[in-house]
Formats: sequence, C-alpha cells, structure tokens
Amino acid sequence: MSTDKKRFSADGPAPRQRFWKEAGVQETADGFTITLDGKPVRLPGGNPLCVTARPLAEALAAEWAAAGLDDPKGRFTPADLPLTRIAGTKIERVRPEREHIIATLADYGAHDLLCYRAETEGPLTVRQAEEWQPWLDWLNERHGITLRVTHGMMPIKQPEPALQRLRTLLATRNDADLAALGVAVPALGSLVLGLALADGAITPAQAVAAASVDERVQMERWGEDAAILDRIAAMNEDVTDAARFMELGRG
Repeated sequence: MSTDKKRFSADGPAPRQRFWKEAGVQETADGFTITLDGKPVRLPGGNPLCVTARPLAEALAAEWAAAGLDDPKGRFTPADLPLTRIAGTKIERVRPEREHIIATLADYGAHDLLCYRAETEGPLTVRQAEEWQPWLDWLNERHGITLRVTHGMMPIKQPEPALQRLRTLLATRNDADLAALGVAVPALGSLVLGLALADGAITPAQAVAAASVDERVQMERWGEDAAILDRIAAMNEDVTDAARFMELGRG
C-alpha cells in the first residue's frame, strides 16, 4: 500500500486542501499567533492559534508551512500537524476544563500500567520489574508518591493519599504540559512515565521502551508482529510529539 493511500484512507480523517502560500508568526499582546498569508489560523472553536513561547510558535508555523507540500494535490490531514493538535487542545480544552483534564490524567495513576505485573513468574515478570520498578521508585523519591503493585489483572485500589498527591502534582502543571500529557499518558498507559517525561527524567524512546515491555517480550519469543510494531511506532510518534511540545513551550 502506498504512503498516500495510508495517509488518505477512507477510514481516516478527510484530507484538507492547502490554500496558503506562506505561514508565519505574528507577535501580539497575548503571545505569538500563527498566520497563513498574514491571517491568523483559527481553531475549530474559533480561537486563534496563539502560544506564549516563540520557539513553539516557530515550530507550529513550520508545520503549516510544510503541510501538503509532499502531496501532488496539496492535501494534508491533522496527522501532519501534531504540535498544532496539542496546542489546540491546550487552548480549547485544557484552559476551560482544567479540573476535568487533571482528574482524567490522575485516573491513569489509579490504574497505572507499571503497577500491573504478570501473574506467573517468568521472563516477563523479570523484565517488568527491571524496567518498571525504577520509575515507581523515581516517583517516590522525586515526588513522595508510592503506588502499590499487583500481579495479575484484578484491579488494585491505590492509597487515597497517593492519588491526592498525584492530583495536586498535576494541578501545578501549566496548561501546555497538561495538553501534552493528555497525548503522552494515554499512549503510554502510564501517568508515572508521563510525569517522568515532563520532568525530563526519561526520554521519549526510553518511555516507549518501558511501556512496550510486554509486546517486546512477546515478539522475542514468537517473532516480530507487524501490527505490534505499528502500534509501538504510533506510540513513539505521540510521545515524541508531546515531549517536543513541552520542551518548545518552555523556550
């Protein structure tokens, strides 16, 4: 299957047509607005695409400058604008719904991937302990939060003080970090790994490697699986975009 067919498949988002010649950045009283041929980019809710950090604004403008250029018909999809999607979430979802976003992210901590180990002893439980426990230890040492670990899939109830600390910790994050965590945490299945990413304690590649331990052990035993490799690659893209958004937003 060609790249174009994958990008513009019938079950994917409808492609849009490039209509502008130049993308730029305009400084305003509220920050840095992204423009197309001098006119502000408007998000679906009508808000201008405006951020407070120039490096992030320049990266957003670069996305729009490149969108559609690699297609003979000038078509592009939201997948070509990953940083814009996160910025849009920050402006139109996180800003007006901070408490809901914090509660949603904290719920991943209540059921964090790193806390659920294989039920029977074997190579998988060894690898899970090796690659997951250091990040639970990091959470305790860095933020004073201890999460319980179980073996098997039966839900475990985390201590309420720990969950409250997670909510408090998330409340200290700015809107940009919460928007980026809203991409990284569901992709990883782990709030712990997401927080380590936000703190710069783990790289995107390390976070994805940790989150995909089960899949990698499975492939080491049974051979590579194209569907699993595609899922890991998609996870890597999401986590890398989220980490880049947070880094640029602090510039």
